Amino acid sequence: VVVAGGNSFGININQLCNPWGFRIDDAQTVYIADCGNHRIVEWKCNAMMSQIVAGGNGEGQGTNQFYWPTDVIIDKKTDSLIICDYGNKRVVRWPRQRSTSGEVIISNIACYGLTIDNDGFLYLVDSDK
Repeated sequence: VVVAGGNSFGININQLCNPWGFRIDDAQTVYIADCGNHRIVEWKCNAMMSQIVAGGNGEGQGTNQFYWPTDVIIDKKTDSLIICDYGNKRVVRWPRQRSTSGEVIISNIACYGLTIDNDGFLYLVDSDK
């Protein structure tokens, strides 16, 4: 069963390019680190198209850009996404309320994957260490 993408490799809103990590929230919305498109997309249950919820402004180092995002998690306590921005060697917190930029919370880390526990502690995979 295909729940997101499925329309071949590409840059359009109904396509993904090298998707890596994903998470599903309590409303069954899927958040995907669309690595090759330098964005995080949201696929709501039964949707035909995704929405860009973070990044999507081309690759770059700005607070509204990513360079190879590899993973995304949901921080319920702050209602935000936490994103591994591997190419920029940083971890970014991005509010889920349609914010236009994120906040760097960890820098100088080659983050490939992450998770969060019930107490809000982050656990990360750093490929350089």
